[in-house]
Amino acid sequence: MIRRKHQVALALTAVLAAAAACQNQERGGPAAGQQAPSAGKGFTLVASGTVMPHATVADRAYVDASGDKKGNGGDNKGKGKGGSGGYDFGPMLAAVEPVVSAADIALCGLDPVTGDDTEPAAASLPQLARALAATGYDSCATAAADALVDPSGVPRTLKALDAAGLRHAGTARTRAEAGRTPLLQAGPAKVAHLSYTYDLGLRAGHSPGWTVAALNEQRVIAGARAARKAGADVVVLSLDWGDGWRDAPNDTVTALAKRLTASRTGGRPDVDLILGADGHLPQAYGKVNGTWVVYGTGDQIGPGTTGAQGAQDWRGGESTTARFTFVPPAKKGGRWEVSRAEFLPQFYDQYSGRLLEVNRAIAQGADLAGVRDRIKDAALGGGGAEAGLTMAP
Repeated sequence: MIRRKHQVALALTAVLAAAAACQNQERGGPAAGQQAPSAGKGFTLVASGTVMPHATVADRAYVDASGDKKGNGGDNKGKGKGGSGGYDFGPMLAAVEPVVSAADIALCGLDPVTGDDTEPAAASLPQLARALAATGYDSCATAAADALVDPSGVPRTLKALDAAGLRHAGTARTRAEAGRTPLLQAGPAKVAHLSYTYDLGLRAGHSPGWTVAALNEQRVIAGARAARKAGADVVVLSLDWGDGWRDAPNDTVTALAKRLTASRTGGRPDVDLILGADGHLPQAYGKVNGTWVVYGTGDQIGPGTTGAQGAQDWRGGESTTARFTFVPPAKKGGRWEVSRAEFLPQFYDQYSGRLLEVNRAIAQGADLAGVRDRIKDAALGGGGAEAGLTMAP
């Protein structure tokens, strides 16, 4: 079994420099066929699509915990990774664990969980957070347009992530928490993970303005620059943007990507990587002003297949996990560069409640060639191939 990495992550205010030494505890090597983390000099970063913990997802975890395949309860002991309390998300995430655990730093997306504590999604949240941590994720982007629908959703979600030892970015319980820059240690580098979301307008009536980080160009650039001052070697943005159920970014998104990647301080780019979400479908990877942009990872785990205008859309289970290898600058004060860019096609099977690594599943006989080809076409559709993007085996 791969032992999950444990990283010392510092939450520093944007006006303070990093002052603590961090180290990674020992962890097992990658599974066969997976890329090993770079040793000593650089680091690998993986980033997966959004987990949307709706009732159907929680119900599947309940069945896995109970051992009752008919979903009628069973012993309800919830054993296994991410188990206890009647829900086990470990089997759902098992296929992605080798890739996630092998990386120096792993990022996920998690929509804040709203609703009453008696509802499945809210009741299972602690177990979901523990399963994400056990899978190997280090930090979750939580800024989402729906985060303010229910004021209880943000504190509930952040409490669960804290209890599981997961860092988070994009939402806050206090003004002071909103002003902090999450820094994570990735090999020899400090990585800032920042998260923002668009379209807060009509949803912002019940919570203070600092509860969710709004996707405003000036605010994002200011946050990236503050992260640099706080000691970040690499600044990563998780952005909740774009139109739902489209496999290509819209003009607003591509224009914003150009402006954000063009922002520089002292000749050095303020942003080193952009990870987009909220489109529900995989979208293009591309290099903009020399910076990698993932326009949309898709939903890693979602509630179903209801697409635009309520139409059934089976592409809703498709997503990618991005993997980037960073190498240190040639001289002090320079930029950490991406030396290798990859994507792994994934599919969440609604019937089995399992996340599948598509290429591995095809090798084992699964009829997913069409899924693989759709994901591949979307990911490579933004000039990524010309910039060196490849699909991992």
